[in-house]
Amino acid sequence: MRAVVAARAGGPEVLEPTDVADPAPGPDEVLVRVAAAGVNFIDTYRRTGTYPMSYPHVVGSEGAGEVVAVGPEVTTLAPGDRVAWADVPGSYAELVAVPERSALVVPPGLDDRTAAALPLQGMTAHYLAASTFPLERGHDVLLHAAAGGVGLLLTQLAAARGARVIGTVGSAEKEALARAAGAADVIRYRDLSDLTAELPALVRDLTAGRGVHVVYDSVGRDTFDASLAALRTRGTLVLFGGSSGQVPPFDLQRLNAAGSLFVTRPTLAHHTLTRDELEWRWREVAEPAAAGALDVRVGATFPLADAAEAHRALEGRATTGKVLLLP
Repeated sequence: MRAVVAARAGGPEVLEPTDVADPAPGPDEVLVRVAAAGVNFIDTYRRTGTYPMSYPHVVGSEGAGEVVAVGPEVTTLAPGDRVAWADVPGSYAELVAVPERSALVVPPGLDDRTAAALPLQGMTAHYLAASTFPLERGHDVLLHAAAGGVGLLLTQLAAARGARVIGTVGSAEKEALARAAGAADVIRYRDLSDLTAELPALVRDLTAGRGVHVVYDSVGRDTFDASLAALRTRGTLVLFGGSSGQVPPFDLQRLNAAGSLFVTRPTLAHHTLTRDELEWRWREVAEPAAAGALDVRVGATFPLADAAEAHRALEGRATTGKVLLLP
C-alpha cells in the first residue's frame, strides 16, 4: 500500500509517499480501507520532533473508512461497517489497523469525509466546552483561531450553550466564517499593531471592562500574554495547542497578580479514558453532524501523496475548517 512516512524529524519536506507492507489486523483490531485521513497540528508536532517519536514512521492518527477484515477477538464490528478514529498511529495510508476499542461507528447520514474530519477536532471541541470549562449561558469566551477546525466547531457548541464568543481571526473571509458559526464579535488580529496590548483592551471594551470568563488558546506562544491579560478575575486560560510555538516557562506569581487566574493544558487522551466516555463524546458531535445541526467544514483536501503541501498550508494558516488527505 501507499503511505506517507516521516523519515526523520524536520519540516514538511521530510514527508515521503512510500510503498510499505499492508498491515494485518491483530486479534483485537479491524483492518480499514481509508476513505480520508485527517490532518492536524499534532501531526506537525510529531513530524518536527516537538512530541518525541521514533523515525521513520507513518504519519497521522485520524481518519475514516470501511472495515475490510477483522481480528478473531473482535465482537462489535464486521466487514462493511464504516468507522472513524482519532488516535491510531499510521493513518496517512491506504489501509490502517484500528483497535476495536478506538473504532467509532459512523452513524447513517454522515459521509466519509465528514466522518474523517470530526473525531479529533469534534471531540476536542466537546471536552473544551463540556468538561475543561463547562460553558453556560452568560459566559464570555475569547476563542483564538475561531475559523480553524476546532474553532468553528467550538464556536457552535459554545453558542448552543448560551455563551458569548469573541473570536480572533486573520482575514475577512475567516471573520465571515466565525460569525456564521455563531461568534458574537470577531477581532482581526492582523489589524492590531501590538497584539499583547491592544487585544485585551478590545476584549474589555466588549465585556464592560471585566474581561472574559475563559480563553481557549490553540496558538500558544504568540497569544499567551494577551490571553492572560484578557481574563477577568478568577478567569481560566485553556491552552490546548501551540500553532505559533510552545509557551516558555513563566512565573506563576503572574496568575496571582492578574486576579487569581487559572491555566490548564488539556489533551483529548485524558478526556477519553474509558470507552463510555469516548462513545459519549463521539455521539455528542457525530449525531448532530449527521442530522445537519452541527456544521463540519472541510476547508481543503489533498491527495495522499501531497501530505507535505497539506502541512505547509496548515502551518501557514492558509486553511479554514478541516484539512483532509484522500488516498
